[in-house]
Amino acid sequence: MITIAVEHESPTHLDVYKRFSKMAGDAVDLTKFNIDAPRWDQSTFMGRLKHFFNITDPRTVVLSNASLDKAKDLVDRAGTLPPGTTREQLLYAKKLYDSAFHPDSGERMNLIGRMSFQVPGGMAITGFMLQFYRTVPAVVFWQWVNQSFNALVNYTNRNAASPISATQIGVAYLTATSTALATAVGLNLYTKKAPPLLARWVPFVAVAAANCVNIPMMRQQEIISGIAVTDENENKLGESRIAAVKGITQVVISRVTMAAPGMIILPILMEKLEKYPFMQRIKFLHAPLQVMLVGCFLIFMVPAACSLFPQRCCMATSKLEPELRDSITTKYGDKVKYVYFNKGL
Repeated sequence: MITIAVEHESPTHLDVYKRFSKMAGDAVDLTKFNIDAPRWDQSTFMGRLKHFFNITDPRTVVLSNASLDKAKDLVDRAGTLPPGTTREQLLYAKKLYDSAFHPDSGERMNLIGRMSFQVPGGMAITGFMLQFYRTVPAVVFWQWVNQSFNALVNYTNRNAASPISATQIGVAYLTATSTALATAVGLNLYTKKAPPLLARWVPFVAVAAANCVNIPMMRQQEIISGIAVTDENENKLGESRIAAVKGITQVVISRVTMAAPGMIILPILMEKLEKYPFMQRIKFLHAPLQVMLVGCFLIFMVPAACSLFPQRCCMATSKLEPELRDSITTKYGDKVKYVYFNKGL
């Protein structure tokens, strides 16, 4: 038995005792620790916000594949853990696993497509879109870069149970990029004589329009063939096109919401700042400044937008396609009132 003497008048000794007690408690609790259970209540917005703040942490993108694979191995072995494993180690491994591995396939996602890369990737692209909006060549280039980035993110975070062909990917990419370019260039020319602030908002309108095309097109196979729906115990019940449409609609809303504050508020701020003499003397710093400010918005907006709807989406069985609903009713009666599916991100 180890005895720890605590001198209450000494904060240092007390802190050591608290840390030791916490670690000891963790070691005992591991026998009952369910690594697959959400750390926070996913039925509430605040619970989802904490979850996505955790897994969209941009610091995880600098970790090596070896570190991520090690975390995956620890999560996969949660039932037979190495001696001395603490709860903190398991929680950190789960954080890395959720940030880098697809929830459906369990495969490591490409770096640029991960939601944890949305802050560094999104802040750079969005910042330059907001800065270089005056000329058509600049608009074309940065909208193309943005749609290429979005296409990769959408493909990476699709429902992996619905495969998509290379042809469908190409068509989706070209359609979304064309939509963004047509919207941006058209509005850019239309607002030449409009107030300057309206021209600054053109990139957001183009991004929003492209998202409404890019995401459904990139995930068109889900709409065509349906996505897997399960009962609350993860038993597969069939494929639903209606569920796919609901999930994709929620993702579109989330992505537009993610971009909105930075791309709407920041132009107003820059419009006012650029009138000051000191800002006119440092024009070469305007682009880096906008990149940094967009990053400030995205650090909060990426997890907040992802939290708008539960990732494990729920739908009443009565709202499914008649044939699927009848199939479930025939097999289970009235026991299955709701079905569940992964809406993607």
